Amino acid sequence: MGNSNLNRRKFLSAGALTTSAIAFGSLGLTQSCNTRKNSDAAFNTDENNKNSSKRQLGKGDHGIEVSALGLGCMGMSYHRSFIPDKQAMIKMIRKVPELGVNLFDTAEAYGPFLNEELVGEALEPIRKEVLVSTKFGFAECKPEKGLDSRPETIRKAVENSLKRLRTDYIDLLYQHRIDPNVPIEDVAGTVKNLIAEGKVKHFGMSERDFNTSKDGLDAIRKAHAVQSITTLQSEYSAMTRNPENGVLSLCEELGIGFVPYSPLTRGFISGYINERTKYNPQNDNRVSMPRYAPEAVIKNWAIIDILKAFGDQRGLTVAQVGLAWLLAQKPFIVPIPGTTKLAHLQENI
Repeated sequence: MGNSNLNRRKFLSAGALTTSAIAFGSLGLTQSCNTRKNSDAAFNTDENNKNSSKRQLGKGDHGIEVSALGLGCMGMSYHRSFIPDKQAMIKMIRKVPELGVNLFDTAEAYGPFLNEELVGEALEPIRKEVLVSTKFGFAECKPEKGLDSRPETIRKAVENSLKRLRTDYIDLLYQHRIDPNVPIEDVAGTVKNLIAEGKVKHFGMSERDFNTSKDGLDAIRKAHAVQSITTLQSEYSAMTRNPENGVLSLCEELGIGFVPYSPLTRGFISGYINERTKYNPQNDNRVSMPRYAPEAVIKNWAIIDILKAFGDQRGLTVAQVGLAWLLAQKPFIVPIPGTTKLAHLQENI
């Protein structure tokens, strides 16, 4: 423990000048730190807060007004090492709309099925007051089985999701991952038919990184030509900048919203995890991600320190600065931080 702290201090001390110069510039915080008065006004002005409480995903008939932040529900039952008490999660989900958040994100693959069932039970009494997004696209609803976005699979997935979510419509239906074996026009066309039938309201596409998927940006254009896309979903945070390589500009061009998942890098940016954190390999995808190896955590902690230095001067936590930074990038960005703790939920909001 002592050696880890010493190593971290040595790393940060050695890299302080270069890291600060590079990261402050790349994170877009230099100007904000030098214009304290303007920055504080942006965070504290009542008018600004009122205007930023709602955002638009998509445009026209295919646009939806949502809260500036959504809630990612996956970690309440999947991929976060522990599974919290179900009733505690239901209680927290039902409190979320009272705090001004109306967008809830889940998927059939989370569990599989368990997360949709949890969200469905929790939101059933207030279904008409909220927006629910879910996803299709894996064979047998399991990522390890590969991709499957055949039209018949999509239809089956939607029927089953409707039952688990205890609803007769899905507000936002995502293709979970682009399936290279199924023409994207067929996927979009199937969703278009489901929209016409009233089972789905809006169409989205989700991908780890649209730039590395096969013809990802081209697939977005092709799908959008068949059925207008309301929003894209991908990982984006102060530590994960991939969407800046063409995806956000494409969203701007086509009038598509953008929903960052893991906006706090699976707890990393918040400081909730560190190089000593232990993960359950049976229920945590961080085990297989190089970023969460102890050495990488120590080196990347320099970014957290930069966000902390900015927040300390303004009474903000690192998580709050990380989310505010995302919201400041584009007006059509709606992060969906996940949590299992009411205190963290309140902090994020």
